[in-house]
Amino acid sequence: MKVLHKRHLLEEKGYSRFHLAEEITDLDVDLYLKALEKEFENLPIDPYAVNKNRYRRYSRAIIMPWSKKIEWLPNYHLNGTPVCEYFQGRFNREYLEDYRAFAPLSDAVKANPLLHRIIQYDFEMTFWDDRELILPIHVGVHFVKMLAETDQDQSVASPDHIHQDGEPFTFVHLIARRNVAGGINTIATTECAGKRREEVDEQLIIEEFELKEPLESYGVCDKMVSHYVSAVKKGPDAVPGERSAILIDYTPLITCLN
Repeated sequence: MKVLHKRHLLEEKGYSRFHLAEEITDLDVDLYLKALEKEFENLPIDPYAVNKNRYRRYSRAIIMPWSKKIEWLPNYHLNGTPVCEYFQGRFNREYLEDYRAFAPLSDAVKANPLLHRIIQYDFEMTFWDDRELILPIHVGVHFVKMLAETDQDQSVASPDHIHQDGEPFTFVHLIARRNVAGGINTIATTECAGKRREEVDEQLIIEEFELKEPLESYGVCDKMVSHYVSAVKKGPDAVPGERSAILIDYTPLITCLN
Protein backbone atom coordinates (compact mmCIF):
# COMPACT_ATOMS: atom_id res chain seq x y z
CA MET A 1 0.00 0.00 0.00
CA LYS A 2 1.22 3.50 -0.82
CA VAL A 3 0.32 4.80 2.64
CA LEU A 4 2.66 2.26 4.24
CA HIS A 5 5.52 3.48 2.07
CA LYS A 6 4.78 7.07 3.09
CA ARG A 7 4.71 6.04 6.76
CA HIS A 8 8.10 4.36 6.34
CA LEU A 9 9.51 7.61 4.97
CA LEU A 10 7.98 9.55 7.86
CA GLU A 11 9.57 7.17 10.37
CA GLU A 12 12.93 7.22 8.61
CA LYS A 13 13.33 10.87 7.62
CA GLY A 14 10.88 12.67 9.92
CA TYR A 15 8.80 13.97 7.02
CA SER A 16 7.07 12.66 3.92
CA ARG A 17 5.66 14.32 0.81
CA PHE A 18 2.69 12.90 -1.09
CA HIS A 19 -0.22 13.83 -3.36
CA LEU A 20 -3.63 12.85 -2.03
CA ALA A 21 -5.35 13.34 -5.38
CA GLU A 22 -3.33 10.35 -6.57
CA GLU A 23 -3.90 8.31 -3.40
CA ILE A 24 -7.69 8.55 -2.97
CA THR A 25 -9.37 6.69 -5.83
CA ASP A 26 -12.71 5.58 -4.39
CA LEU A 27 -14.29 9.04 -3.92
CA ASP A 28 -15.36 11.77 -6.32
CA VAL A 29 -12.44 13.90 -5.16
CA ASP A 30 -13.25 16.88 -7.40
CA LEU A 31 -16.82 17.10 -6.11
CA TYR A 32 -15.90 17.06 -2.43
CA LEU A 33 -12.85 19.25 -2.98
CA LYS A 34 -15.12 21.98 -4.36
CA ALA A 35 -17.14 21.84 -1.14
CA LEU A 36 -13.95 22.26 0.90
CA GLU A 37 -12.94 25.21 -1.28
CA LYS A 38 -16.23 26.94 -0.47
CA GLU A 39 -15.39 26.80 3.24
CA PHE A 40 -12.25 28.79 2.48
CA GLU A 41 -14.31 31.46 0.71
CA ASN A 42 -16.02 32.22 4.02
CA LEU A 43 -13.13 32.00 6.45
CA PRO A 44 -13.18 34.80 9.03
CA ILE A 45 -10.09 36.86 9.73
CA ASP A 46 -7.77 35.19 12.21
CA PRO A 47 -8.46 37.33 15.32
CA TYR A 48 -4.79 37.01 16.31
CA ALA A 49 -3.56 38.20 12.90
CA VAL A 50 -5.74 41.19 12.06
CA ASN A 51 -2.90 42.98 10.26
CA LYS A 52 -1.25 39.85 8.91
CA ASN A 53 -3.77 38.92 6.21
CA ARG A 54 -4.48 35.48 7.61
CA TYR A 55 -7.91 33.78 7.82
CA ARG A 56 -8.76 30.69 9.85
CA ARG A 57 -11.27 28.21 11.22
CA TYR A 58 -10.39 25.41 13.62
CA SER A 59 -12.19 22.39 15.06
CA ARG A 60 -11.23 19.37 17.13
CA ALA A 61 -12.11 15.71 16.74
CA ILE A 62 -11.06 12.31 17.99
CA ILE A 63 -10.24 9.27 15.88
CA MET A 64 -10.58 5.74 17.23
CA PRO A 65 -7.36 3.85 16.41
CA TRP A 66 -9.15 0.48 16.27
CA SER A 67 -11.93 1.51 13.86
CA LYS A 68 -10.68 4.80 12.28
CA LYS A 69 -14.06 6.29 13.19
CA ILE A 70 -14.01 10.09 13.56
CA GLU A 71 -16.13 12.03 16.04
CA TRP A 72 -16.13 15.82 16.23
CA LEU A 73 -15.85 17.41 19.66
CA PRO A 74 -18.40 20.05 20.75
CA ASN A 75 -17.66 23.74 20.40
CA TYR A 76 -16.96 25.92 23.41
CA HIS A 77 -19.15 29.02 23.83
CA LEU A 78 -17.33 32.25 24.62
CA ASN A 79 -19.72 35.10 25.46
CA GLY A 80 -22.41 33.20 23.60
CA THR A 81 -20.32 32.68 20.46
CA PRO A 82 -19.27 29.16 19.42
CA VAL A 83 -15.48 28.82 19.24
CA CYS A 84 -12.86 26.13 19.34
CA GLU A 85 -9.76 26.73 21.47
CA TYR A 86 -6.18 25.89 20.57
CA PHE A 87 -3.14 25.89 22.85
CA GLN A 88 0.51 25.23 21.95
CA GLY A 89 2.20 26.26 25.19
CA ARG A 90 5.95 26.82 24.82
CA PHE A 91 5.92 25.74 21.17
CA ASN A 92 4.54 29.06 19.91
CA ARG A 93 6.34 31.93 21.57
CA GLU A 94 3.82 34.38 20.10
CA TYR A 95 1.15 32.92 22.42
CA LEU A 96 3.03 31.27 25.28
CA GLU A 97 0.31 31.35 27.92
CA ASP A 98 -2.95 31.89 26.08
CA TYR A 99 -5.50 29.69 24.39
CA ARG A 100 -6.45 31.02 20.99
CA ALA A 101 -10.18 30.85 20.29
CA PHE A 102 -11.09 30.38 16.62
CA ALA A 103 -14.37 30.16 14.74
CA PRO A 104 -15.16 26.45 14.25
CA LEU A 105 -15.60 24.61 10.98
CA SER A 106 -19.13 24.48 9.62
CA ASP A 107 -21.25 21.37 10.21
CA ALA A 108 -21.36 20.80 6.45
CA VAL A 109 -17.59 20.65 6.09
CA LYS A 110 -17.29 18.41 9.17
CA ALA A 111 -19.48 15.92 7.29
CA ASN A 112 -17.46 16.15 4.06
CA PRO A 113 -16.38 12.60 3.05
CA LEU A 114 -13.11 13.85 1.57
CA LEU A 115 -12.13 15.59 4.81
CA HIS A 116 -12.87 12.37 6.72
CA ARG A 117 -10.76 10.39 4.27
CA ILE A 118 -7.88 12.87 4.59
CA ILE A 119 -7.95 12.59 8.39
CA GLN A 120 -7.98 8.78 8.16
CA TYR A 121 -5.23 8.67 5.55
CA ASP A 122 -2.97 10.92 7.61
CA PHE A 123 -3.62 8.82 10.70
CA GLU A 124 -2.55 5.68 8.82
CA MET A 125 0.84 7.33 8.32
CA THR A 126 1.41 7.98 12.03
CA PHE A 127 3.13 5.61 14.46
CA TRP A 128 2.55 5.22 18.21
CA ASP A 129 3.35 3.30 21.35
CA ASP A 130 0.84 0.49 21.99
CA ARG A 131 -0.34 2.24 25.17
CA GLU A 132 -1.33 5.29 23.13
CA LEU A 133 -3.52 3.22 20.83
CA ILE A 134 -5.92 1.99 23.54
CA LEU A 135 -7.45 5.47 23.75
CA PRO A 136 -8.78 7.85 21.09
CA ILE A 137 -6.28 10.13 19.37
CA HIS A 138 -6.99 13.87 19.41
CA VAL A 139 -7.19 15.49 15.97
CA GLY A 140 -6.87 19.24 15.41
CA VAL A 141 -8.13 20.49 12.03
CA HIS A 142 -7.13 23.98 10.87
CA PHE A 143 -8.40 25.66 7.69
CA VAL A 144 -5.94 28.50 7.01
CA LYS A 145 -5.96 31.01 4.16
CA MET A 146 -3.00 33.33 3.54
CA LEU A 147 -4.17 36.24 1.38
CA ALA A 148 -2.32 39.17 -0.19
CA GLU A 149 -4.72 41.49 -2.00
CA THR A 150 -2.30 44.27 -2.98
CA ASP A 151 1.35 44.48 -4.00
CA GLN A 152 2.16 45.84 -0.53
CA ASP A 153 0.45 43.02 1.38
CA GLN A 154 2.04 39.95 2.82
CA SER A 155 0.51 37.14 4.84
CA VAL A 156 2.61 35.36 7.44
CA ALA A 157 2.22 32.10 9.33
CA SER A 158 2.11 31.71 13.10
CA PRO A 159 4.74 31.40 14.38
CA ASP A 160 6.67 33.30 11.73
CA HIS A 161 9.89 31.30 12.13
CA ILE A 162 11.12 27.74 11.84
CA HIS A 163 9.41 25.77 14.58
CA GLN A 164 8.05 22.56 16.02
CA ASP A 165 4.33 22.37 16.81
CA GLY A 166 4.17 20.38 20.04
CA GLU A 167 1.84 17.77 18.54
CA PRO A 168 3.54 14.49 17.58
CA PHE A 169 2.41 14.67 13.93
CA THR A 170 1.25 17.47 11.67
CA PHE A 171 0.11 17.23 8.04
CA VAL A 172 -0.43 20.01 5.50
CA HIS A 173 -2.74 19.67 2.47
CA LEU A 174 -2.88 22.40 -0.15
CA ILE A 175 -6.37 23.36 -1.28
CA ALA A 176 -5.61 26.36 -3.49
CA ARG A 177 -2.61 28.37 -4.61
CA ARG A 178 -3.34 31.34 -6.86
CA ASN A 179 -1.00 34.13 -8.01
CA VAL A 180 1.39 33.56 -5.11
CA ALA A 181 4.96 34.68 -4.61
CA GLY A 182 6.49 32.93 -1.60
CA GLY A 183 4.72 30.28 0.43
CA ILE A 184 7.86 28.13 0.38
CA ASN A 185 7.95 25.18 2.76
CA THR A 186 11.14 24.49 4.69
CA ILE A 187 12.03 21.23 6.45
CA ALA A 188 15.02 21.59 8.78
CA THR A 189 16.75 19.86 11.67
CA THR A 190 15.27 20.33 15.14
CA GLU A 191 18.10 22.64 16.23
CA CYS A 192 16.68 25.26 13.82
CA ALA A 193 13.45 25.60 15.81
CA GLY A 194 12.96 29.14 17.08
CA LYS A 195 15.16 30.71 14.39
CA ARG A 196 14.21 32.78 11.40
CA ARG A 197 14.94 31.24 8.02
CA GLU A 198 17.76 33.71 7.27
CA GLU A 199 19.49 32.87 10.55
CA VAL A 200 19.90 29.18 9.77
CA ASP A 201 23.01 27.47 8.42
CA GLU A 202 22.13 26.11 4.97
CA GLN A 203 23.59 22.73 5.92
CA LEU A 204 20.77 22.32 8.47
CA ILE A 205 18.07 22.71 5.81
CA ILE A 206 16.84 19.29 4.74
CA GLU A 207 14.55 20.32 1.89
CA GLU A 208 12.61 23.30 0.55
CA PHE A 209 9.65 23.04 -1.80
CA GLU A 210 6.35 24.58 -2.83
CA LEU A 211 2.94 22.95 -2.70
CA LYS A 212 1.39 23.87 -6.06
CA GLU A 213 -1.52 21.57 -6.83
CA PRO A 214 -4.72 20.89 -4.83
CA LEU A 215 -4.16 18.07 -2.31
CA GLU A 216 -0.38 18.15 -2.72
CA SER A 217 0.69 17.39 0.85
CA TYR A 218 3.38 16.68 3.38
CA GLY A 219 3.57 15.42 6.96
CA VAL A 220 6.13 15.82 9.73
CA CYS A 221 7.06 13.91 12.87
CA ASP A 222 7.49 16.76 15.32
CA LYS A 223 10.31 15.30 17.39
CA MET A 224 12.44 14.60 14.32
CA VAL A 225 12.33 17.81 12.27
CA SER A 226 11.30 21.46 12.36
CA HIS A 227 9.38 23.24 9.61
CA TYR A 228 8.20 26.60 8.29
CA VAL A 229 6.24 28.25 5.47
CA SER A 230 7.44 31.63 4.23
CA ALA A 231 5.25 34.71 3.80
CA VAL A 232 2.79 34.86 0.92
CA LYS A 233 2.85 37.86 -1.38
CA LYS A 234 0.84 38.78 -4.47
CA GLY A 235 2.24 37.43 -7.73
CA PRO A 236 2.38 39.21 -11.10
CA ASP A 237 -1.29 38.81 -12.08
CA ALA A 238 -4.06 41.33 -11.38
CA VAL A 239 -5.79 39.11 -8.79
CA PRO A 240 -5.07 38.57 -5.09
CA GLY A 241 -2.44 36.07 -4.04
CA GLU A 242 -3.98 33.19 -2.09
CA ARG A 243 -2.59 30.07 -0.42
CA SER A 244 -5.25 27.96 1.28
CA ALA A 245 -4.38 24.78 3.17
CA ILE A 246 -5.75 22.28 5.67
CA LEU A 247 -3.45 21.54 8.62
CA ILE A 248 -4.15 18.41 10.67
CA ASP A 249 -2.36 17.47 13.90
CA TYR A 250 -2.54 14.31 16.00
CA THR A 251 -1.95 14.02 19.77
CA PRO A 252 -2.48 11.02 22.08
CA LEU A 253 -4.94 11.28 24.96
CA ILE A 254 -2.90 9.01 27.22
CA THR A 255 -1.82 10.56 30.54
CA CYS A 256 1.82 10.19 31.49
CA LEU A 257 2.39 9.81 35.24
CA ASN A 258 5.75 10.39 36.95
